Amino acid sequence: MFAVVRTGGKQYRVAAGDKIAVEKIPGEAGDSVTLADVLLAGEGAQVKAADGLTVAAEIIAQAKGEKVIVFKKRRRHNYRRKAGHRQQYTILRITAIGDHRADDAPAAAATAPATDTAAPKAKGGKGAAVEGGLIAQDAPLKVDGAESAMVDAPVEAKSGVETADGGAPVAAEPAKTEPTESELVDAPKKKSTRKPKAAKGGDDAADAGDAGNQA
Repeated sequence: MFAVVRTGGKQYRVAAGDKIAVEKIPGEAGDSVTLADVLLAGEGAQVKAADGLTVAAEIIAQAKGEKVIVFKKRRRHNYRRKAGHRQQYTILRITAIGDHRADDAPAAAATAPATDTAAPKAKGGKGAAVEGGLIAQDAPLKVDGAESAMVDAPVEAKSGVETADGGAPVAAEPAKTEPTESELVDAPKKKSTRKPKAAKGGDDAADAGDAGNQA
């Protein structure tokens, strides 16, 4: 059974055995208090009448919340004010909702049956598959019902490549290698056959000089 109670200007949904923190209520630890402002009550999906229903609770402790800094400032007036605040709370334990007490609530201590999760051992000798979904590393692979064992046999290198029609093997072409740095350094450099270009304006200056000499 649950109920919605109002205390300290706030509303809380509680059930028998719950612990809640509400605004401070006078009292010492161990004292009993009654919350008479019940707004709603029900059990499961059914809502019951809350007229005359009360909620009994027990004070567990009086506590304070985290510290809050309050700082005020007014610019150009040399006004600074700093203060700290810690809200006070009361921790309650709901003992009963009407006639429904916490001791009457059924204990929900359902224990699951123990199951043996150990992996079964492999049957047979070496290469046998393990039951239960696990396969041994040296077990043969099965593909569509066909069994093929993995053999670590060396692969022989072939000098030629066989043709599609089963003819004689064709010799493979030698791979092309790039020249090394030493070969590039020792190789003779080819002389350039290109003629140097004449300076721009050189022919015009020579013609002007010959004309001056004739004059």
